[in-house]
Amino acid sequence: SRKMVFKDQDITHLNQKELKSVRREMKMIFQDPYSSLDPKKDVLNIVAEPLKIHKIGKKSLMADKVKIVLQLVDLPYTEAFLKKVPDELSGGQRQRLGIARALILGADFIVADEPVSMLDASVKAGFTTLMMELRKKINLTYIFITHELAVAHNICDRIAVMYLGKIVEQGKHQELLRNKSFYYQL
Repeated sequence: SRKMVFKDQDITHLNQKELKSVRREMKMIFQDPYSSLDPKKDVLNIVAEPLKIHKIGKKSLMADKVKIVLQLVDLPYTEAFLKKVPDELSGGQRQRLGIARALILGADFIVADEPVSMLDASVKAGFTTLMMELRKKINLTYIFITHELAVAHNICDRIAVMYLGKIVEQGKHQELLRNKSFYYQL
């Protein structure tokens, strides 16, 4: 994968052009798969939109890139599925579509803001498994924001516990879960 442009940089001081470059490598998966997707766009255009914004690739090849990334997130690549709008998809399919949209540009770094909080338990398990597989398969780095300790334990190598906007404890997930000292600080 590409070397991250923003590594060891304070991105809050980048100009618009520099920030656009950084945005190619870091993406966001939002908590609400129902409101984070444009309800008027179909699957093909939702996933291909970052390619259009960044003017990457020929229009004729966009469908091929969409196919690859949909397969990566275990979504079908059929003409019927590509024409569906978000209202025609399940919550799990919408959240996978959010990952596909994040990965289409080859992101190395993804901020996942409570990505499983609105999913059913069975869908949540499949989604977290997919995220772990993608982390290994394409060397992704996540910042995974969650209130669910079990999910953090499954996804994260390191955990930072926040209280009132401040980190009160951090470390490898095994250490934090073993001593559970952060519970007593809250």
